Amino acid sequence: MTQQERLDAFSHYMLQRRYSPNTIHTYNGALKVFLDFIGNKSPEEITNNDLEHFNYEYMIKKGHSFSYQNQVINALKLYFKRFHGKEFDLIQIERPKKEYRIPIVFSLLEVEQLICAIDNLKHKAMISLIYSSGLRCGELINLKIEDIDSVRMVIHIRGGKGKKDRSVPLSETALELLREYFKIYRPKIYLFNGSDQLTYSPTSLRKVFHKAKRQAGITKEATLHTLRHSYATHLLEGGINLRYIQEILGHSSPKTTQIYTHVSSEACRKVVSPLEKINVHKKPNE
Repeated sequence: MTQQERLDAFSHYMLQRRYSPNTIHTYNGALKVFLDFIGNKSPEEITNNDLEHFNYEYMIKKGHSFSYQNQVINALKLYFKRFHGKEFDLIQIERPKKEYRIPIVFSLLEVEQLICAIDNLKHKAMISLIYSSGLRCGELINLKIEDIDSVRMVIHIRGGKGKKDRSVPLSETALELLREYFKIYRPKIYLFNGSDQLTYSPTSLRKVFHKAKRQAGITKEATLHTLRHSYATHLLEGGINLRYIQEILGHSSPKTTQIYTHVSSEACRKVVSPLEKINVHKKPNE
C-alpha cells in the first residue's frame, strides 16, 4: 500500500465517523508528516520507540506547540489502532506543559471601529453575527437560512464543536443587518454563500477580518476568534452569569469559560488595592 493510499483510507474512515473537516485535514497532515519522517519503514514494523524518536526529533526540537503536538500524537494513536491494531504507550511520550494564555480581547469601541470599517454589507453581516452571538468561524459558515429563528430570536447551531447542538441569542441589530443582506444577496440553503460554492470560505472570512482590523487602525495581535472572546468578556462585564455564558459558547466544562474572569477589566476595576489605604504623600516622622 502506498503512502497516498494509507492517507486516503484514513480520510475515508474519519469521514465515516463524522469527524469535522478541520480534524480530518489536521490528522491526515499529521500522519503524512510521520510517514515522511520514518521513510521506508513499513507501519507494521513501527514501535513505541519510533514514536518517541519522532516526538523528540521532529516535535520538540522544532518547537511545535503543545496543542499541535497533542493533535499529531492523537492522530497517530487513532490511525495505528484502527488500521494496524497497535496500542502505543503514550505515557512514555514526553509532552510540554500546556500553555496558559489569557485571550486577547477587544474593547467595545474597537469592535465598533472594526465593524464600521467594513463597507461590504455581506462581510459586515458576517463579522457582526460572529461577535453578536459568540460564534466560531465554522459555526457561522455552516449556518443555514432555517437556523435563524427571528420569532424566538435565537440562532440554532447544528453540530458545533463536539458535535453538539445548541441555541444562542439573536441580536436585534444583527437581525436588521441580516434582513438587509438577504434582500440583496438572496442566499440559497446556507446563510452565507461563497462566490462559486454554497458555503463561504473560512480563509476568505479571515481575510475580511484582518482587512477590517487594518482599516480600523487596531494593532492588537487579534484573530477572528478574538470576536468570540470579546463577546464572552463583554457579557461577563455586563453581569451575565458565567454558567449562562458557558451554555451560549457551548463549552463542555466551566473551567474553559472561567478564563474570561481573568480578562474582565470590569472585575479588575472592582478590586481596591490596599495602597489606597496608605498616604503616600505623608512626610517622614509626621
